Amino acid sequence: MKIIRVENQAEGGKIAFILLKESLAQGAKTLGLATGSTPISFYEEVVKSQLDFSEITTINLDEYVGLPVEHEQSYHSFMAAQLFNHKSFKENFLPNGLAQDLNQEVKRYDQVIEDHPIDFQILGIGRNGHIGFNEPGTSFATKTHLVDLEASTIEANSRFFDSIDQVPKQAISMGIASIMGAKMIVLLAFGKEKAKAVKEMISGDIREDLPASILQKHDNVVVVVDKEAASELE
Repeated sequence: MKIIRVENQAEGGKIAFILLKESLAQGAKTLGLATGSTPISFYEEVVKSQLDFSEITTINLDEYVGLPVEHEQSYHSFMAAQLFNHKSFKENFLPNGLAQDLNQEVKRYDQVIEDHPIDFQILGIGRNGHIGFNEPGTSFATKTHLVDLEASTIEANSRFFDSIDQVPKQAISMGIASIMGAKMIVLLAFGKEKAKAVKEMISGDIREDLPASILQKHDNVVVVVDKEAASELE
């Protein structure tokens, strides 16, 4: 696990973009993408660039259950606003949170990942150590699955909604085993509230109640942290 310390989120986005360029130059064809505030500076660098993504496939980590695609807080809408409206890709895959049969949708998404092995995966980390929507206690063997979101995750995401009651209580998420299948993982963490999770992920025991700790077992992980997120590291 390689640690890169940066001054702030803007610099972190630039570093992640440099790592992406290197990966593309080495033949990467499929990108695993994340949502939330953490990767925004990375997407800004991608949009500003002159890189051609027309032969690149993207696979998103997750999507809320029950939100229409056009809802401003759906991850479809987030990705369109941050990236897909500005850059053209070969294909963009996200889970369908409105699928009539959610179990079948889970199977479909697993097949998408199997058909398009991820070369370069962007991750954030939750305050409780979750990656994607894989909450504490999720089996490390899990592939795509339906998730009941923890209260802390719902609270953290409530800032994007008019009230906490509007935050979806479930999501479809790429599983931990799916994430670990990526050839390269770049995890971004910014802000003091992520410091404890970052410390535990890097130097704590590998345990299912801190999902990100499994990344210690991946052979190509880069963690990009600002000063605040790195404040509990030695």
